[in-house]
Amino acid sequence: MTAHNTYLAIYLGSKASARRAAWDALPEADRRAKEQEGIAAWKAWVAKHEGVIEAIGGPLGKTKRVSAGGIDDVSNALGAFTVVRAESHEAAARLFEKHPHFMIFPGDSVEVMPVMPIPAG
Repeated sequence: MTAHNTYLAIYLGSKASARRAAWDALPEADRRAKEQEGIAAWKAWVAKHEGVIEAIGGPLGKTKRVSAGGIDDVSNALGAFTVVRAESHEAAARLFEKHPHFMIFPGDSVEVMPVMPIPAG
């Protein structure tokens, strides 16, 4: 596959969302049970799509923004990433329909974008 068949999926979730607040309010035993359910569902999703997963990716940690002004600690909604291969942008997006990230876990969404080839200079 070429670069135009490669897609980056970014898992988003707001720490201030109502879904996250409800998740955090669960009794610890209930939250841990949901976590185990989510992990099992995530593993099943990976097994189902292993043939098109280019990089499983993983959770993202704390963010540092580097700019002309220096380095700063920042917060954003980025939670994790995965790289997949698909015949089209639509097909890549469909891989994430009903994903455990937002069906079980309190994540908000998954954004899927093509990885573009580097322009020839």
